[in-house]
Amino acid sequence: MGFIERNLMPEEKVVYEAKLHWFVFAWPVALVTLAIAGISAKTGSALSFLVAPAILLAIGTGIHSAITFATSEFGVTNKRVLIKVGYISRSSVETLLKKVEGIQVNQSIPGRMFNFGTIVVVGTGGTKQPFHKIAAPLQFRRAVQEEIEGTR
Repeated sequence: MGFIERNLMPEEKVVYEAKLHWFVFAWPVALVTLAIAGISAKTGSALSFLVAPAILLAIGTGIHSAITFATSEFGVTNKRVLIKVGYISRSSVETLLKKVEGIQVNQSIPGRMFNFGTIVVVGTGGTKQPFHKIAAPLQFRRAVQEEIEGTR
């Protein structure tokens, strides 16, 4: 049972869930590629000296990315928007649908190509909190908008 399910109010049900995009693993993959290139390089070349640091960095960023991927939850219920990112250091947003002024979506060129982006939940009172590398951010925004329209 995840964060969202544990924090549901009476008669509240989840209508949409999103996850982080696999692109959170881009840096570890790039570092492993660099290490492989270093291993295949001639001994003594400048690239061969990058093997050990690249492997260590790939392991560290890979573990961090895996923990972030596994512990991030994004959900829309019939009453609220709930977002939680992180395990030890946690950031969460729980906003009632009637308090949501909008969901801002920012996508870079790679984000448009691979369908991920940053969502910013804009609530009454000026609260704005960005969440990065969300898979299918436009669908998340649409789910929020549809629930807001359904509750009015």
